Amino acid sequence: MTGSKQSAPAPIPTALTVRTQSRVVEVTFDDGAQFSLPFELLRVYSPSAEVRGHGPGQETLQTGKRDITLTALEPVGHYAVQPHFSDAHNSGIYTWEYLYWLGENQPSLWLDYLNRLEAAGFDREAGRDTPMVQQASGCGHQH
Repeated sequence: MTGSKQSAPAPIPTALTVRTQSRVVEVTFDDGAQFSLPFELLRVYSPSAEVRGHGPGQETLQTGKRDITLTALEPVGHYAVQPHFSDAHNSGIYTWEYLYWLGENQPSLWLDYLNRLEAAGFDREAGRDTPMVQQASGCGHQH
């Protein structure tokens, strides 16, 4: 097709390692980028509707995830993984593109999370340990 723009293909992981003791997922991509993604960051930024909601302003602030662990990491086709966390959350599908984005933006995402904890009335550190309060989902779906 003449005149059409083609974007470069998204980087593909060449290695994905779960480090249970240090609670990180290490991922290396075919462009040479390497990231060490803490389980807590993965859980707090889950791409699931339970965390993100179904639209802007419907996000649910995640608390008490500091000591979260990964109980399983399942492949989803050739494009993603689905982590199973120790709090029974397993509905997030993490595409390669999303994992790359989390890795590239980890410092600013972490700061944003701590700021959101503080804005919600939590201490930046204590909020990481405060258990989640179950809220009724107003969207009609069970999450």
